[in-house]
Amino acid sequence: MNIVIFGAGAIGSLFGALLSKNNNVSLIGRKPHVNAIKKSGLKIRGITKLDVAIHATCSVNKVNSSPDFLILTVKSYDTDNAIKQAGNIIGENTTVLSLQNGLDNVDSIKKYLEPEKIIAGVTTYGALFSEPGEIRHTGMGTTVIGELNGKKTERIDNIVRLFNQAGIKTTASPDITKDIWGKAVVNSCINPLTTFFQCKNGYLLDNPILGQLVEKICQESTYIANAQGLDFSYEDVIKNTKNVIRNTSENYSSMFQSYRMGKKIEIDSINGKLVEVGTKKGVDVSLNEMLVYLIKGRK
Repeated sequence: MNIVIFGAGAIGSLFGALLSKNNNVSLIGRKPHVNAIKKSGLKIRGITKLDVAIHATCSVNKVNSSPDFLILTVKSYDTDNAIKQAGNIIGENTTVLSLQNGLDNVDSIKKYLEPEKIIAGVTTYGALFSEPGEIRHTGMGTTVIGELNGKKTERIDNIVRLFNQAGIKTTASPDITKDIWGKAVVNSCINPLTTFFQCKNGYLLDNPILGQLVEKICQESTYIANAQGLDFSYEDVIKNTKNVIRNTSENYSSMFQSYRMGKKIEIDSINGKLVEVGTKKGVDVSLNEMLVYLIKGRK
């Protein structure tokens, strides 16, 4: 299968390297990373050890043909720009997968593509950007993908099979919208707290005060999600959040990684979106609003 991954950061590069074992993969990323890959190949270290020769470019214009499968792993604030650029290579038979953090990516993509071309997914795999040309795989996880309308389709089955053959543990979701919200609720706790306190994920449970704060944020975010029409159990949400923290205890969250590298942070697409939705629904958003202010005010 011809696959293009737009957003060759940590997760995009890791998945690209794994998928390249059985597919023709092209990565679109930033210049230093692309140049290092062109010179010495892409190195994956940590849990997975791989050295792969893979096509990498800084521009979608250097992709010569329409892919069967376009995976978006760009940051949420780059979604509009990425999908506009990718319009040049999205063909009649191209499926576009949003595999991103945040609550507003699918809506952004829908502005440029008909919904039938779009599928969505979430992943709990952990990866760090070590240096240009090298990614550290820090945590095994699970990936779920699904049709926006919740239907079980042949293309979802094919992509699940494709991912699993590459060693990416993947299942089909009957309600990917709920999965996206579920991950956003988890991220609403982990990402801003680890960024503000500049710590690994595991410290959130090692510190009793932060552990209590995780629970309070989870509760507020769950109320917001349910006001939007989701049906989450708070007990299940906090259990899942704590499991994620334990399973990724040695990881740095993607938001903290962006902060350390001096990059823009995805706070608006996670906590900011929760504040927007909760305000419209008349739900208390004070903790999420505080987190938005704290992160935006952090220099």
